[in-house]
Amino acid sequence: MKVCVLNLGCKVNQYECDSLTASLLSLGHDVSDELSVADCYLINTCAVTKEAERKSRQYVGKVLKLNPRAKVFVIGCAAEKNAEQFSIKGVTFVSGTAAKEKVLDFVEGVHIEPLPSEYEEMKDALNFRARSYVKIEDGCNNFCSYCIIPYLRGRVRSRKVEHILEECKKAAVTTDEIVLTGINISAYGSDIGSSLTELIEALSVVSARIRLGSLEVGVVDEAFLQAIEKAGNVCPHFHLSLQSGSDSVLSQMNRHYSAEEYEKKVELIRSFFPQAAITTDIIVGFPTETEDNFEETMAFARLIGFADIHVFPYSRRNGTAAYPMGALDPAIVKSRADKLSIVKSELKRAYESSFVGRRLEVVIERKDGVFAEGHSENYIRVYVPDRDQTIGKKNTVTVQGEHADGLRAE
Repeated sequence: MKVCVLNLGCKVNQYECDSLTASLLSLGHDVSDELSVADCYLINTCAVTKEAERKSRQYVGKVLKLNPRAKVFVIGCAAEKNAEQFSIKGVTFVSGTAAKEKVLDFVEGVHIEPLPSEYEEMKDALNFRARSYVKIEDGCNNFCSYCIIPYLRGRVRSRKVEHILEECKKAAVTTDEIVLTGINISAYGSDIGSSLTELIEALSVVSARIRLGSLEVGVVDEAFLQAIEKAGNVCPHFHLSLQSGSDSVLSQMNRHYSAEEYEKKVELIRSFFPQAAITTDIIVGFPTETEDNFEETMAFARLIGFADIHVFPYSRRNGTAAYPMGALDPAIVKSRADKLSIVKSELKRAYESSFVGRRLEVVIERKDGVFAEGHSENYIRVYVPDRDQTIGKKNTVTVQGEHADGLRAE
């Protein structure tokens, strides 16, 4: 049977899709991750924003248009949040975020499993990309006021170190970069008497370089950075989630740190890794954000000198603590997002240009016959002439100058 496994969410969703793909292939099915005509569609949905949830619903219509007689299986965060929105004609099965592998057994109906209290092992994911994702935990205990995900994914459940190490060693056979992913990897080990620091120490024997997913401020301390330094295979790239540069807004977001505390953690990182890429997420247009608060965020972004910023307009999610706060005028939110995006571009270009004439290590992700491109250890997109480079393998390059959305190198 031809099966399309479609991911509409984050890297955690992608890892789960890759795992389900591995299981389907082992059962003898023909599996694709591209939207095409198939006998069966498995859609892993997202609910982090209204737009993500809307796209998840739209995909049901898209696949049924391709094959009205196909079996359609809907799983993931949007289904966990509101299963009824997918209980429509043509949908065979609806499930949530727990026990996703059971989608292989069920053939009809809605089946929302209770959220588990321990990490659910899945079949090791097959890697279809230049970089391999390895999931290390699920769930989050932070309950930021704007975020629906802890209600859909449950509390932190950490995977055993030995299982992570085993999968990373397997992945390192075919790729030179492994991305550790999870809903909140900073909380790794908090439920099993371990920590992200201890995991990094254990993964120091992996031959591929390790890239950490999104981090929280609280995980950064000297022991954590010493472990990274000693391991020698962890990328000097710290995606340190900020969300706002205003202490007032941070408090309303339930973020548990101040802008000053964040700045000190960045200084600590740079004391160990002076050229590290510090990237971040910032939400603009939170319901309590004033124009002065927004200007604080703009100034703070410049102060830190981020290598890149993911700019997110606030998305109001029913069921979160921030939902009763209302929402700002969409025109104001868009204006602020546009202004911050300009700052993002300025900072990104300034960081990247500082590496002209220097050497970087780039894992090739794609090539078109003219250029091969990939990301450096500090997550700069780099283009090199396509001279038989191997996708998934690391190349040492010398940066020549700026090019497109990154740098050109030889």
